[in-house]
Amino acid sequence: MQSLKQVGLVVIGRNEGQRLKQCLVSVVGKVARIVYVDSGSTDGSIEMARSLGVDVVELDLSIPFTAARARNEGFTHLLTADKQIKFVQFVDGDCEVVEGWLEFAQRELEAQPQVAIVCGRRRECFPERSIYNRLCDIEWDTPIGETKMCGGDSMIRVEAFEQVGGFNPTLIAGEEPELCVRLRQQGWKIMRLDADMTLHDAQMTRFGQWWKRSLRAGHAYAEGAWLHGSSPERHWVKQSRSIWLWGLLLPILALATTWFTNGISLLLLLGYPLVIYRSYRHTLQRGFPSRDAAVYAISCIMGKFPGVQGQMQFHMGRLLGKRRQLVEYKTLVQHGIN
Repeated sequence: MQSLKQVGLVVIGRNEGQRLKQCLVSVVGKVARIVYVDSGSTDGSIEMARSLGVDVVELDLSIPFTAARARNEGFTHLLTADKQIKFVQFVDGDCEVVEGWLEFAQRELEAQPQVAIVCGRRRECFPERSIYNRLCDIEWDTPIGETKMCGGDSMIRVEAFEQVGGFNPTLIAGEEPELCVRLRQQGWKIMRLDADMTLHDAQMTRFGQWWKRSLRAGHAYAEGAWLHGSSPERHWVKQSRSIWLWGLLLPILALATTWFTNGISLLLLLGYPLVIYRSYRHTLQRGFPSRDAAVYAISCIMGKFPGVQGQMQFHMGRLLGKRRQLVEYKTLVQHGIN
């Protein structure tokens, strides 16, 4: 297959082991240039990437790490090395790029000059291995067409990325939707295409991992609302309010007024099964099996509780002026790469 002369690719990761190797093998020789941005791996990732002919950027770890910062540095290296690149595919190191995606994405961007970003379907490699992997797979099955945001895997137009100054490097989560807000404010569009894009390996098998991931989402919603909540679209204000309502205010109100209401206030807790049922029906209408719809609906409401923790952490850190810490839920691979 001939290289896509105007497409570059940025991969970010740390101690992804075999997952990173599979990621790089899926794209080597298919684009003009590949940059791997490493954030302190100890498993041979850097050496392996170089052995495949991939450029490597080693982040300065004295500066707080964020995925946003890593992607920005990868983008800068890419464009410095090859100024002919017009489109950049961002990929997380735990993902493989699906055959044919890069060509399809480039064609769509070339055909639609008003579109800044295109993304496709990210699928979980092993949804059957845990309920948490399956939840990820359901979460990523989103509607096709113009959308408000993308995820960590997407192809972006260089012109658009440079116009808005890239990702906000201070964000520890939610950097992609925040970038999309700024792009749309400049008149650009975001498109989700009807095509498989990447295969993801979550390796999420424990409740604690799910809790951390949901906490991180709560933090992202809080920060997104803080940054852009006053804009006309009220970015993530509704999501943040929902987290506070279901994750904290409603249970406190129901329990704190039990004595005064002779227990009647506990009826407020019936709101939880009602919301779960609504989410279940909606997920069924999207074409998911009944069991998957039920599990996903329950997880949506249960996720409000770690979400509140994430919201609190953001606002407490903001008020106290504390540096935000990255929230990692994945088990890092520590062994070498075969």
